[in-house]
This record gives sequence, C-alpha cells and structure tokens, in this order.
Amino acid sequence: MKRKYVYFILSIIAFFIILIGVCSYSITRNARGKTFSNTHHIKKNKVGLVLGTSKRISNGQPNLYYQYRIEATIALFKAKKIDFVLVSGDNATKYYNEPSTFKKDLIEGGIPEDKIFLDYAGFRTLDSMVRAKEIFGLDSVTVISQKFHNERAIYLANKKGLVAIGFNAKAITGSTGRKMEIRESLARVKVFIDLLFNIQPKFYGDKIEIK
Repeated sequence: MKRKYVYFILSIIAFFIILIGVCSYSITRNARGKTFSNTHHIKKNKVGLVLGTSKRISNGQPNLYYQYRIEATIALFKAKKIDFVLVSGDNATKYYNEPSTFKKDLIEGGIPEDKIFLDYAGFRTLDSMVRAKEIFGLDSVTVISQKFHNERAIYLANKKGLVAIGFNAKAITGSTGRKMEIRESLARVKVFIDLLFNIQPKFYGDKIEIK
C-alpha cells in the first residue's frame, strides 16, 4: 500500500513536470523569430507596448526588471522603431501606479509626453494584450519586456488576434533570475488555463485612439 502511494505521488509530480515543459516549449516555439535584442534587426511598429512592473522590490532596492525595460523603451524610441509608447500596468491603489511611474522616467529619458499613452488596467499580461487591441485599437505592436515575458505576451497576443513582436530588455541573472524562471514556468501553464476558460480582462472601458 505504501509503495502504491509513493508511485501515485511520483506520477503526479511527473505529470506536472511534463505539463510545465510542454506549456513552456509551446510558448517558446511560437515566439521563434519574433523577439529581438538589437534595434537594427527589429522592424518598425507604430506602438511599443511596455509591460509594467514595480520600480522597487520589497526591500526598497531598485528593480532591475523595471530599469532595463525603461532603457529598452528609450532605445527603441530613439532608434525610431516606434512612434508611440503604451505603458500597461497595475494601478491598484493611489499609492501604487506603475504606468505613471514609467511615464515619468520615460519623459526624463527623452520621450515626449505626448508620445506616451497609459493603460491603467493592465493588471496581467493577458489584460495588457487584449486591451491593446480592444481598447487602444491596435492590430500590431512591439512588446517591450524581458525575453521570457515577451514570449508569453506574444503567445497571448496571437491567440487574441493581435500581431506582436518583442524587443528584449536586458535579462537578470543570479538568484533573482532563477526565482523569476520558476515563477514564469507557472505563469506559462496559467496561460493555457486562461485560454481554455476564456478568461477576460478585469476591465474594458472606453476606446482610446493613439495618434
């Protein structure tokens, strides 16, 4: 009886390992040839969609994911590979506002204020992709985040009828990077769950034209 219990537990573990592997492979394969790390190699899109994150981590230290996304967005704009920036992030409370924080630093980096649009309801990557199409009227977009995140965003965008490519912000290595890899593996499984159950963004709202 004990041996059967052990086999059962091992079978469950094996199932989840295979599930994670299949989901991750599917998303990575879909993004082949669609993410770029050099401004010279990426085609131009009207809008670059930068995915939000907090400026600082829980201990108050700067969040490198944030910093590198800011740098990537500025580089892409200055290379004239995008005309506008759409910042999509969480605005859960008046004390936490990812889009406005991004906007301030993008302006300081040289992007004109009138070239920046904010999506305050980008609570998840799914929300950001759907709202880019349905609220901001985009048919194609350049997603700006780290490569692993771009791959997932591109997969979701394609499933929702939005043509997307990705511009990769600098990656994070070390323990921080490894923790994110684990989190990303689970997020990729959730992509398929959300698509299976046709999960919708938390909010829609009035349409906004980017021009």
